[in-house]
Amino acid sequence: MENHFRDPSREEAAAALNALSSDREHLAASVHAPWTLLAAFGGVGAWWVSAAAATNPGANYEPPSSSWLALVGTLIVVYLIQRETGVRFRRMGARAGWAIVGIIAACLLLFSVSLGFVSFGMHWAVAPTSLVAFATTTWLASVAYRSAVEHLRHG
Repeated sequence: MENHFRDPSREEAAAALNALSSDREHLAASVHAPWTLLAAFGGVGAWWVSAAAATNPGANYEPPSSSWLALVGTLIVVYLIQRETGVRFRRMGARAGWAIVGIIAACLLLFSVSLGFVSFGMHWAVAPTSLVAFATTTWLASVAYRSAVEHLRHG
């Protein structure tokens, strides 16, 4: 079997690398944030925080079973984002990792605050904490998404 491969010249190699870089740049520039799906992340976070309203904090506390459903909802939204945009979240960059840690920490904190409100009989106060969870999760999900796109741009 014959090999017809030849070593490219410096100019050909540089032109090929420039073409790849411009293709990567064009791909990253053409990807638009799917705001409805990023808001779906916020909805999942708000839903999980709002589950505190249906609990009974205290000695007989049982965590809500909806936590598993929130995880499933998150995985579904990740799948939909990957299908719609082609951006994979396996290698997102450090900024995106910190944004995800921020989402988890914020939702845990807001869930705990909501449990505190419920323990004082202030079930109505779970609504504002759920709205904060929605806004925070949506914003941090957009930070993670932009980081994934930048990681795609810089390869």
